[in-house]
Amino acid sequence: MGLAPGYICLQYGLNYSKFSFIGRFMHPFTAIFLAFVGASVLVRLWLGWRQIRHIRRHYASVPGAFADKISLEDHHRAADYSCARLRVARLMLAWETLWLLIWTIGGGIDAIDRWWSALGYGSMTTGIAVIGTLILLSSVLSLPFSLYQTFVIEERFGFNKTTLETWILDVLKTVLLIAAIGIPLVAAILWLMGEAGSEWWIYAWALWIGFNLLMLWAYPAFIAPLFNRFSPLEDSGLRQRIEGLLERCGFRSQGVFVVDGSRRSSHGNAYFTGFGNNKRILFYDTLLKSLSEDEVEAVLAHELGHFKRNHLKKTLMISAAFSLLGFALLAWLMESGWFYQSLGVTRPSTYGALILFVLVMPVFTYFINPLFSALSRKHEFEADEFAHSNSDYRALISALVNLYRDNASTLTPDPLHSMFYDSHPPATIRIDRLQAIAGGGSSA
Repeated sequence: MGLAPGYICLQYGLNYSKFSFIGRFMHPFTAIFLAFVGASVLVRLWLGWRQIRHIRRHYASVPGAFADKISLEDHHRAADYSCARLRVARLMLAWETLWLLIWTIGGGIDAIDRWWSALGYGSMTTGIAVIGTLILLSSVLSLPFSLYQTFVIEERFGFNKTTLETWILDVLKTVLLIAAIGIPLVAAILWLMGEAGSEWWIYAWALWIGFNLLMLWAYPAFIAPLFNRFSPLEDSGLRQRIEGLLERCGFRSQGVFVVDGSRRSSHGNAYFTGFGNNKRILFYDTLLKSLSEDEVEAVLAHELGHFKRNHLKKTLMISAAFSLLGFALLAWLMESGWFYQSLGVTRPSTYGALILFVLVMPVFTYFINPLFSALSRKHEFEADEFAHSNSDYRALISALVNLYRDNASTLTPDPLHSMFYDSHPPATIRIDRLQAIAGGGSSA
């Protein structure tokens, strides 16, 4: 476990005697995989380049709709922040792509598998160990980028409030949580893959859905408090307004809480979390400091709109449908020898199939991202409409402008980049839509 990834790959991964290196690259699926990797990398780089170019083209002046709301200094800060994050994303993309190829056609997964198999443990133990090793090594390899983003970029633009001690504790807590929650889940899925017959994928899918529902229910009460402190909202006037809004909207929750987000970042947010009878409404303390009571009420009305329009249920249903298709596809691929050999794994196994599937599928599904982004933006528009009907739409517009400014979100995204990635509509379009609903003008 303590061996560096380079040592394992050198010691075990450069022995291609079990099958031909040339033959592996001649396999059609290897070529298809590499083509999709190349295409997705090129599209990501192109979209990032477009975003930076578009932001720089509009750097000199604040968009007219926001000229009286956001200063030129804040506009420049948002542009510089967005471009800095995009440049780091390029490096992360190159690094992650390199290791994806090392793990797969480079023989990395095979090397880890043979290293653990040589110790003589059973299939289940070996599978959990291989998956755990891969997750641990991948996490270690991503740490430099996490450090740079937190202590260089976020620090440079005045967002970071995290100390190195807090960052290290968060990493350790995350590792322990993954082990405590992930090991039993992986063990159960591997057992089903090996012992539940040809219909194992249906049982595994049911287990996966149950696990996700359990996490939705458990997160606000048991997991989130491990990272943040939650205190009841003390402002009696604001609390009464919120309770009145909740009553009008027919929303029941376990309370309204303030998150000590300022311990880690000056970014602000508000959302409701949980499932069933364990729903909670959460406000970052940073958000409460920057918004008026009218604005807070409008933001909450927007979040309640997601609940009243059943967006969570719809998202869960779509996720359930895609995960069912995913498990069915995995069941077919698990029985196909070419799937392993074309991706650098010499010995077929349940855990090998699971690892390859999880690593490789995002390469192929990347190009349907715009569909999910479009659905998310549709939900945002619907939540805005609900907020307009249940609060002061002008307060919501004012809150959105403040959030864009305080979070240094660019007001001038590239349309194609936004279409591909953004879960929220661009600021100008979103505010124009709110004003159109109200029968107002076209400026913020």
